[in-house]
Amino acid sequence: MEALFPEINAERKNRLRFFCRNAGIKFKNIRLLNLALMHRSVANETQIVGVSFGARPDGGKINNERLEFLGDAILGAVTATLLYRCYGEKSEGELAKIKSVVVSEDILCGIARELQVDGVIILGKGEELSGGRTKNALLADAVEAVIGAFYLDSGYKAVFPFVERCVMPEIKRVVEHGYHRDYKSLLQEFTQREWKTYPVYRCTDSGGAEHKKTFWVEVAVHGKNYGPCIGHSKKSAEQEAARKAYEALAIEPHA
Repeated sequence: MEALFPEINAERKNRLRFFCRNAGIKFKNIRLLNLALMHRSVANETQIVGVSFGARPDGGKINNERLEFLGDAILGAVTATLLYRCYGEKSEGELAKIKSVVVSEDILCGIARELQVDGVIILGKGEELSGGRTKNALLADAVEAVIGAFYLDSGYKAVFPFVERCVMPEIKRVVEHGYHRDYKSLLQEFTQREWKTYPVYRCTDSGGAEHKKTFWVEVAVHGKNYGPCIGHSKKSAEQEAARKAYEALAIEPHA
């Protein structure tokens, strides 16, 4: 597996070590962390931000998607354990509802920004130019990949407190302030109240592997388009487009 890790220069290593200090973690194999921060858009790159790809023994598929898959499972296990331990009075259905929000793209992209993942993720030139560092889905995926990498590097005992620090404040917020803001409902209520109309959603593009598709959706409200916004399902992309439109249009500031 070591052969699949691209070489990184001293400057890149220092940036990753700073990231680790900020996140409160320590990697024995810093190149594994670097792999966790490599978006699939780097597939055709040969040299980028202090990383040398060389011959690519895997045929050009060096990216964080497998680590993301692993990290998603670890994140779910840690979150479920915390909920089970801390909320013994809640039913299975309530715990499942809380968990689905806490591990959602909406929450994970916020965690990514707190960890400053957007500053260290490696993107291909096209993704960089299209604003990849601001895309919620991309940042959420990277957080999962970092979790997966840390698990491989240091084990479950080490990754558990890291994930706990990331998600426990979100768990408490969700429990105290409500499970989720349904922006599609909020936007529909707003547009009906203001203009007696309905938002119109349109999927502008889709792509990716069948098990991990990406969708781009925009919403038209009162003659103006918002988006396109990205998600791993049409529903999540529509929610993100609705959020963008609602926050731009709502009279009351969004909490």
